[in-house]
Amino acid sequence: MLILFSLAKLFRNCLFVLSLFSTKSYASKNLKEVNLYSYRQEFLLRPLLKAFESTSKIKVNVVTMKKGIIQRLKAEGKNSPADLVLTADIANLELLSKEGLLQKLNLKKVEKNIPKDFRDPKGYWVGLSARARIIYYSKKRVNPKNLGSYEDLMSKKFKGRICSRSGLHPYNVSLLSSLVFHHGEAFALNWAKKVRENLARKPQGNDRSQVKAISEGLCDISLGNTYYMGKMLEKPSQREWASRTGIFFPNQKTSGSHINITGVGITKSSRNVEGARKLVEFLTGSLAQHMYGQVNHEYPLKEGVPVSGIVKSFGANQLGITNGYFKRDLKALVKLSELRSKSIKLLNKAGFE
Repeated sequence: MLILFSLAKLFRNCLFVLSLFSTKSYASKNLKEVNLYSYRQEFLLRPLLKAFESTSKIKVNVVTMKKGIIQRLKAEGKNSPADLVLTADIANLELLSKEGLLQKLNLKKVEKNIPKDFRDPKGYWVGLSARARIIYYSKKRVNPKNLGSYEDLMSKKFKGRICSRSGLHPYNVSLLSSLVFHHGEAFALNWAKKVRENLARKPQGNDRSQVKAISEGLCDISLGNTYYMGKMLEKPSQREWASRTGIFFPNQKTSGSHINITGVGITKSSRNVEGARKLVEFLTGSLAQHMYGQVNHEYPLKEGVPVSGIVKSFGANQLGITNGYFKRDLKALVKLSELRSKSIKLLNKAGFE
C-alpha cells in the first residue's frame, strides 16, 4: 500500500513538472510570435510583415476582419490573444483608444519617425501611411479643367455621370465627415442628396469597380483612394481600363484633398508587448515606410521617404501637383472620428443607398 502511495505521489510530481515545462515552453514560443487584428487585407500587409519576420525572427499571425474588431476585443477582454490592432481609418483608431482597448506606445523611435500630425496626442496609436480620396475621371469624356472640388459634384452637370461604392463604407463616411467639419451638417446632408441624384447607378462594388465602370462607359467620374490606381496600373488584368482613367486632386485651392491614414496600436491585453513594440517600430521605420510607398503605392508618413514612380505621375494633368504631392486637408483629419456618427446618420437621412 505504501509503495502504491509513493508511486502515485511520484506520478503526480512528474505531471506537475511536465506541466511547468509545457507552460514555460508555450510562453517561450509566444514571445516569438505576435498576433495582429487587422481591417486591412492581408495581401497589402504581407510584404511588410515578411520583411519584419526575416529581420526580427518574430512570426506575425494575422486575423483579418471587415468589421467587428472593437466588439471582438471588448468581448475577449483581458483574455484576447491580440497584441496589436491595425486599421485603415483614423476614426477606428480613436474609437479603440476611447474604449480603453489600447495601451500607450511610449516609443521614442516612433515619435522620431512619424510627424505629430499623424500620431495620437495621447500616445495610444500612430499612423503608418496615408492616402487621398480623389476623383477618378474618364480621360476620354471629362476635361480635368472642368473639375475642382468635392462640392462641385453636387452640380447638375454631373447628372447621371457619377459612380460610387456604398455611401456607408468608411472611406465615404470619412469624406462626408470632412464636409461636415468645413461646412456644417446642413450642407453635408444636401451634398449627399445631390450626389445621390447624380449617380449613374445604385452604389455598389469597391473603388476598383468604379474605375472599371468608367472604362466601360457606365459613368464618367467616381471617388476613390489613390493607392488603388497604383495597384490597378501594375496589374495586367486591370491595367487597360485603369489607364483610361485619370486622377484629380480636389480642393487644391481651398481646404486640400481629403486624406485618411492607416494606423496601429498595441492592445491593452497584449501578452507580447516587447514583440508588438518591435513591430510598431519596424512599421514606422525607413524600410517599411519605403515599402508602403513602393509596394502599396501609399504615401509614407516618415519624412524623406519617396513615393512610387506611379504615384509621382498622379496629377500630371493638374497644375500645382508635382511628383504626386498635393495640398492635404490636415485640419479635418483630427476631427473625423468625432463626426463619424453624425455622418452616418446624414447619409441614411439622404437615402444615399
